[in-house]
Amino acid sequence: MSGKILCIDDSPTIRKLVHKALDPEGYEVQEAENGKDALSRADASVDLFLVDVHMPEMDGFEFVESIKQRPELAQKPVVFLTTESSEEKKQRGKQLGVNGWIVKPFEPEALTKVIAMLAPAT
Repeated sequence: MSGKILCIDDSPTIRKLVHKALDPEGYEVQEAENGKDALSRADASVDLFLVDVHMPEMDGFEFVESIKQRPELAQKPVVFLTTESSEEKKQRGKQLGVNGWIVKPFEPEALTKVIAMLAPAT
């Protein structure tokens, strides 16, 4: 059994890079193209949400606000993987309960380290 990560990003390239980094570490990576798509896939079996901020239909902040209202998901760790790096956005993420912030482009080792701290592969 491995940790289940839901990667939410509108970029197929980023989703592929996340797979490349996390699959060998024993994680089961599932994908969603935006927050709206991710909400339909989010359930208690997800161990961590890896979320882009800027996406069509529902952005990362709206997605986090939505899952924090669902008791079965409210305590699940969330890491933003985004090009956004402003202090204002980071503060908003912190207020929403986001557990980590990784700026794109990312180093695979940095991603796996953060994920391992928040949702260890089993």
